[in-house]
Amino acid sequence: MAFRVSISIFGKSLRVPRVANVSAPLENASPFLRTAEQLSLLVKDPDQPENSKVLRVAIIGAPNAGKSTLSNQLLGRKVFAVSKKVHTTRSRALGVLTEDDTQIILLDTPGLTTPTKVKRHQLEKSLLEDPWNTVKEAGLVVVMVDVSDKWTCNKLDFEVLKCLTQHPDVPAVLVLNKVDLLKSKSRLLEITADLTCGVVNGRKLQVRRVIKPLWAERRTDREARTSGSGDEDKPGGDVAHGEGSEAQSGLSKEQLRALKTQQGWAHFKDVFMVSAVDGEDVETLKRYLVVGAKPGTWQYHSDVLTDQTPEEICTNTVREKLLEYLPKEVPYTMTQAIDLWHDRENGELDIAVKLYVKKESHMKMVIGQAGQMVARIAREAGDDLSTVFLREVKLRLSVKVKN
Repeated sequence: MAFRVSISIFGKSLRVPRVANVSAPLENASPFLRTAEQLSLLVKDPDQPENSKVLRVAIIGAPNAGKSTLSNQLLGRKVFAVSKKVHTTRSRALGVLTEDDTQIILLDTPGLTTPTKVKRHQLEKSLLEDPWNTVKEAGLVVVMVDVSDKWTCNKLDFEVLKCLTQHPDVPAVLVLNKVDLLKSKSRLLEITADLTCGVVNGRKLQVRRVIKPLWAERRTDREARTSGSGDEDKPGGDVAHGEGSEAQSGLSKEQLRALKTQQGWAHFKDVFMVSAVDGEDVETLKRYLVVGAKPGTWQYHSDVLTDQTPEEICTNTVREKLLEYLPKEVPYTMTQAIDLWHDRENGELDIAVKLYVKKESHMKMVIGQAGQMVARIAREAGDDLSTVFLREVKLRLSVKVKN
């Protein structure tokens, strides 16, 4: 069971419908089956209905909060790669949700991170800029928090707070994700009060806190003291200013210092509690976005689902599987190249991707015993691509050490 919070009112809401049928006939296939078709749709003049409405939504949060999973649920199809590891999304991409006279543009961003982590994981420097630039363009900001992470669920990520402070005029809503993993639903109310500073839409929340026994208070104090010394890769673990933090955010040192002691954001317009994996209550958030759209011209044709090319979707899907099955730094150091992209007359799609690794030992990990690992990655990535493209996809992977 999950809740939606509006000021101090909590109520049950609807479930999201099933995603599109993967066995749909080819004539109903996805609009990004071929690069040329996809690009022509992106540059095609939008089909403007009467009384058209539009809303650009920036989805931000710490790495691995569930942003891409939520975007997929809202779109009704898996368009963005997801995995349990951080930094699956490496650059900004958008999804387009069109319903009747309303168009919602979902700006799926990389997790907010720091220069230190970008250097440590050998990530693209665009990860530092894309989320900030996205918020500037948005009409609404959705802040996602993973409430199943006991170390960080009671405090907004420092980078998220910086972003909200930099753009106070952009309306923001809070989405508490993975609520199904919490056994105590009363904890959700406490977390809501902490992350909103007890204020939603300008009114105080009436949250009655549970009186904890002495032993529980002592344990909470111990966890608070040790949380800062844990893995720095955990969301919110690195709260130091970091190199270039002041220049990046445009905030003064005094403002940054004050944010380090700030627990939540007192200017959220609304709060939602969802389980993005199960689709629970995602439909309620979707309705909220549609209702919140403002009169304006559509920016994309109604057939457009994403601005990603088929090749980008392919490489992102393969990366998702690499992150899922390979240990530690191995997937972060790999690169890809598409060697073959061939449409067969029977409608099937043949794709060959070459994976480049830095070390012989990494190549052995990717191939696996008797080639089982690379075969599994190719099979699962191919299945996902078949679901996205609504056609049979034959994916072949090969591995090579890059000199």
